[in-house]
Amino acid sequence: MNNYRLTIQYDGSRYKGWQRLGGGESTIQEKLEHVLSELIGDEVELIGCSRTDAGVHAIAQVANIKIEKEIDANQIKDYVNRYLPQDICVTEVAEVSEDFHARYNAKDKTYLYKIWNKEYCNPFMRKYSMYVQERLDLIEMRKAAAYFIGMHDFTAFSNAKSKKKSMEREIYEINFEEKDGMLNIRLCGNGFLYNMARWIVGTLIDVGLGRRKASMIPAMLLEKDRAKTGNLAEACGLYLEKINY
Repeated sequence: MNNYRLTIQYDGSRYKGWQRLGGGESTIQEKLEHVLSELIGDEVELIGCSRTDAGVHAIAQVANIKIEKEIDANQIKDYVNRYLPQDICVTEVAEVSEDFHARYNAKDKTYLYKIWNKEYCNPFMRKYSMYVQERLDLIEMRKAAAYFIGMHDFTAFSNAKSKKKSMEREIYEINFEEKDGMLNIRLCGNGFLYNMARWIVGTLIDVGLGRRKASMIPAMLLEKDRAKTGNLAEACGLYLEKINY
């Protein structure tokens, strides 16, 4: 069995997320699988590392595909990029060992969140960042972010419905970078629950606007009550930036 690793970029604005839903091609996975099936001449299953939500973007999503047929990696890349829509691009294809699994072998992930923080909106970034008009207090946001570092139960910061799987994840770092009104927040951890990155950022925004205090974060984590966290940040500002293996 031949195993190929694909690195993928996409603008998630018009898609219902990564994961296949069936009955159409409204997800990134379905679009890619359709084109790959045309190349290979048989139905294929693409295994993605991260099941990004509707409207979320990716700078470097990673997926793998196992097929009987041996095809040159560059041929795969050239073919899919020829027939994919322009809001999806495969930047790299490499043949890897048969035991490589895009999701299970990932060591850590980095998500980037973009906030346009000026008194006026940016029409060119409206699909690619969250607009916050009021000035954010970055000192308080950094204080709040420090409480998320480490291993925690993130039940309060996720929409994950399964109670059988562990809700514990480890956040390695949260960094802030602000320039000319664009605030970039990077979150790196060993994994993220459904909507976890957006709930964390939404809570940081609330702290930055003075709606909540940074010192409230430990209690939010311990009490596991989502009603006490901040608002869910908009999908358009979130990017899957990097995955390490």
